[in-house]
Amino acid sequence: TEAAAAGRGGAAAEIDQLIVRIATENPGWGYTRIRGSLYNVGHEIGRNTIKRILAANGIDPAPERGKRMSWETFLGAHWGAIAATDFFSVEVLSARGLIRHLVLFVIDLKTRRIEIAGIVRDPAGAWMAQVARNLTDASAGFHRDSVFLIHDRDPLFTTAFTRVLRSGGVKTARLPARSPNLNAYAERFVRSIKSECLAKVIPLSEAHLRRTVTEYTEHYHLERNHQGLGNRLIDQSERRSSRLGRIERRDRLGGLLNFYDREAA
Repeated sequence: TEAAAAGRGGAAAEIDQLIVRIATENPGWGYTRIRGSLYNVGHEIGRNTIKRILAANGIDPAPERGKRMSWETFLGAHWGAIAATDFFSVEVLSARGLIRHLVLFVIDLKTRRIEIAGIVRDPAGAWMAQVARNLTDASAGFHRDSVFLIHDRDPLFTTAFTRVLRSGGVKTARLPARSPNLNAYAERFVRSIKSECLAKVIPLSEAHLRRTVTEYTEHYHLERNHQGLGNRLIDQSERRSSRLGRIERRDRLGGLLNFYDREAA
């Protein structure tokens, strides 16, 4: 858009940008539909001019453009029904040295709520299939209200895993290769739990790791403010609105995680 605009006057450049914007935000609109939309806001532009401007900006005609939905559009259209999943690894100290464990989690993109789906040394196919069944359980499954689950191309996300999810009404969307920014919410959680907790703890057993991850997850939901949610808590139900009472500190993991609140009346 900038390159096209540089060679035209200010008003014409603004129209170019508007045409590109309309085409980008409405992948199924053809030249005539775009022309009508421009007319609605006071611009009389010919179809061939619209075609030329879109071609100069590398934008395909509507039949091709309509087959591809941008990631931003996909998220916006399904917001509130999408979750993402990913693994992160943690080294656990044992009598045989450090042993790598994998933590599988799911995050609801709208609410930022987290579900620790499992912690395991070897996430084999049968284990992954059971995780999928747990997630789609009709009464207690994290995915009972979600429609889409996005994940990367890790081979651990097997065909059996996606098949079980589909049978539970959850569609999967596999991300393109080398595209961590498309799973940014999951990546952000991994950075948070590692920098705020796991980088400062040496798990001495799998049970110790589980307790640590559980404590952080509860802190994450109940006591940690989130910038993406307007610097508010995920779960506001325990927040006390009174300005009376002494301010006290709640702590977890020996003071590694802290939260300040009014004492109970």
